[in-house]
Amino acid sequence: MRSTGYGECRPLPQHLPVTIPDVPRAATCLAIMPARDEAPTVGAVVEGVRQTLGCAVLVVDDASTDDTAAAARAAGAIVLRLPLGLGAWGATQTGIRYARREGFSQVITLDADGQHLPESLPVLLAAMGSSGANVVIGTCVTRLSRAKRVAWQYLRLLTGLKLTDFTSGLRLYDAHAIEVLAGQEASLLDYQDVGVLMLLSRAGLTIAETPVAMEPRSAGHSRVFASWPVVARYMMHTTVLCLAQLDAVRRHGRPAGADP
Repeated sequence: MRSTGYGECRPLPQHLPVTIPDVPRAATCLAIMPARDEAPTVGAVVEGVRQTLGCAVLVVDDASTDDTAAAARAAGAIVLRLPLGLGAWGATQTGIRYARREGFSQVITLDADGQHLPESLPVLLAAMGSSGANVVIGTCVTRLSRAKRVAWQYLRLLTGLKLTDFTSGLRLYDAHAIEVLAGQEASLLDYQDVGVLMLLSRAGLTIAETPVAMEPRSAGHSRVFASWPVVARYMMHTTVLCLAQLDAVRRHGRPAGADP
């Protein structure tokens, strides 16, 4: 079986044996963190989100081998433990499906490793309120390497999406975006970036960006830019995905209200 890096996912089984806990329904926003082996940092991030927004926090433990689930639960998070690793997008979609089932109208996704600062989350909410966008992405341009800038320029030309950062996991989704991303079509995606954004755009939803501060990566490395072979594989995979999505738009047409 081919090994997968974190950020890639396997198809989600139809009847995944995950225990779903009860959750208070006072807030309309749910913060979702996919996490694999993030025990040293996840608790502080959970506490920061709860103090900043006062919303429920869901940590989707993607088959961790450490105490990620216990640390998240001790900090006050709701925890879903996946019996097998689905990767960052598979874990995130699990959380989005949970949010739809529980009636949340907004979802914020962020990393569990401390790169995304809880104090930046109100900026995303304000940007959605002022722009009326269905999706808001938090971006930090100063963290983009030269390789990423070149890659993103290529993806902007290929997809037509006028975005600064395609891989930022700091995002705010409204109810319309939640509905799209909880669907079966989104389960076929391997990454949470370009495929998700093209799917949302094809559904006629609007995407905005807002600048935020981010912390540098304290451990590990980028799943996409770990090495040149990984970069090449990612760009080839993404090119094929983009061409397939663009072909679907050509054959079936673009929904009313979709960006050109």
